[in-house]
Amino acid sequence: MLSAAASGVHLAGWKAYDAGEQGLAQRYYLQSYALAAESGVIGHDAFVMRTMAQQGMKLHRPEHCLALAETSLSRVRGKVDAETEALFVVTHAHALSKTGERRAAVLEVERAHSRLTTAQGDEVPFWALAWGPTTATVHSRTAKVFETLGDRRRAAEQYAIAAANRPSGTYARIVSLDLVAQAEMQATQGGVEEACAIWGRAMNVMDGVQSVRTRKAIVAMRRSLTPFRARGLRCAQELDERAIDFLSS
Repeated sequence: MLSAAASGVHLAGWKAYDAGEQGLAQRYYLQSYALAAESGVIGHDAFVMRTMAQQGMKLHRPEHCLALAETSLSRVRGKVDAETEALFVVTHAHALSKTGERRAAVLEVERAHSRLTTAQGDEVPFWALAWGPTTATVHSRTAKVFETLGDRRRAAEQYAIAAANRPSGTYARIVSLDLVAQAEMQATQGGVEEACAIWGRAMNVMDGVQSVRTRKAIVAMRRSLTPFRARGLRCAQELDERAIDFLSS
């Protein structure tokens, strides 16, 4: 019961995070952590700690995130199934990339993917599936590692794999954000028309989703499209018109 309650509070924190209420999200996460720790369920409190590390990285506080990521990983290593452990390893990789430890980050990415490959089909605990299938979550976080390291090609590839491994109906918000990130990586490499197509897919998926983050993603997309609209690129102009309609709805 305590573990289930911890997941409910964790969800409330995630919703606050999605709404841009970072302080409120952190308070929920701390409450979730206390409930998970009290439950005695191995790994659940570490999972909440992992979430707090990820929030810190989003808020550009990597100096605190690495310790959280390392501690959460140390609590589950060898005590949970391979797929669940991969979630912790890839978050550790992301924290390492944020602190400039490039080689260590890449090695941790490889280890996370190795854990996925060697998974024996053990049941993944419900609290570890907060963001959907573990494979998709690991690839999405891997993309963030490569994005941080400046490897946009590999980041785009990983975002695409992540989006393809989540059911878009159930996880529309997350899938759309992975697609937006993929398009951004593609655009920075000069593949503007392909990026526009991916942005278009993202808008299809996020249709009907109420999220501050998705709306911010569309605003950012319009900024990215500005130079291409100025050059008269038709796909950029059409996508911008669609974005205006989306933001006004």
